[in-house]
Amino acid sequence: MAATVDLTGWGENGFRGNNNAGTWTVQPGNDTVRQTSNGQPTVFFEPGSNAQGTSLSGSIEVYTTGDNDFVGFVLGYQDGELNSANADFWLIDWKQANQDVAKIGLSLNHVTGNVAGTSVNDFWQHVGTVDEVARGAGLGSTGWADNQSYTFDLIFTPTLIQVDVDGVNQLSYTSADHGSTFTDGAFGFYNYSQGSVEYAGITSAVVPPSPVPLPATLPLLMAGFGALGLMRRRRRAA
Repeated sequence: MAATVDLTGWGENGFRGNNNAGTWTVQPGNDTVRQTSNGQPTVFFEPGSNAQGTSLSGSIEVYTTGDNDFVGFVLGYQDGELNSANADFWLIDWKQANQDVAKIGLSLNHVTGNVAGTSVNDFWQHVGTVDEVARGAGLGSTGWADNQSYTFDLIFTPTLIQVDVDGVNQLSYTSADHGSTFTDGAFGFYNYSQGSVEYAGITSAVVPPSPVPLPATLPLLMAGFGALGLMRRRRRAA
């Protein structure tokens, strides 16, 4: 069962140690946060938490018609990684419109390496420390709309990153695609050069473990054992 997430214990990191790059204000009820600054990359997350094996759901809405930049999420984030020389986390960002080399649409990116020593252009262009690995199935070249609420569902396990928007799967990236399991860390929200964003009604739930698939030959083998037992019983009866 999904449980309401209390955001009062969450905190902010800004790019290259510029904390307060974002202004994140938890709203009454404590399951909603609004970010009002138009600045450098900023994340809002639960310090010290590990989110693998859970899902995060809610809604996202941009309350402005005056900008067109990045909103989104981070996964596997550790406190301070936006100012780390050895970062390793996942970034889901969604841009409203093309702008110079920044592409419209929803994407999944692996952020690794010396974020503290790089330019913010890595986040703008998805180059260098920000490696784009996938784009949304239906929203990869479609931006978010002003003053429109979207539901989101994120799943994060050691072997799966999944993103659904309005009940439609957009990203499903596996450890097999990546070549190794994903490092653990917190869920978080992400903005870059975009204010007036609200993440509302946040809930989380435990993701049930995937059933281990049976070998394709096992049902036939079991059926064969059953038939053999039946034949033996018939012989004894005879």
